[in-house]
Amino acid sequence: QVQLVESGGGLVQAGGSLRLSCAASGGVLSGYTMAWFRQAPGKDREFVAAVGWSGDSTYYADSVKGRFTVSRDNAKNSLYLSMNNLKPEDSTIYYCAAMLGWPTTAPRRYDHWGQGTQVTVSS
Repeated sequence: QVQLVESGGGLVQAGGSLRLSCAASGGVLSGYTMAWFRQAPGKDREFVAAVGWSGDSTYYADSVKGRFTVSRDNAKNSLYLSMNNLKPEDSTIYYCAAMLGWPTTAPRRYDHWGQGTQVTVSS
């Protein structure tokens, strides 16, 4: 059973940076797409970024393009999200997710989820 654990969230001022990490355990992630989603209270889970197994294919939501960078280290079974020029509207809980197959923005396609890490951006 694949388990995902996020870390790196916290409080930062607007314009600042954070780097989220997601550590995977319990299985080999060969062929898995990994992604970041976020969800504000009372709202649907929102796609943020995804990266294919090789790390060469990356996808971003328009709202974060140019500010966030997704990457992975397969040797460490880890996923990362570097977030720059953070805005107050980026404040919410960020989730790591994994699925077999080609990257997709649909959360229902992802089989494995972490517990989330809180990001708060003050204005």
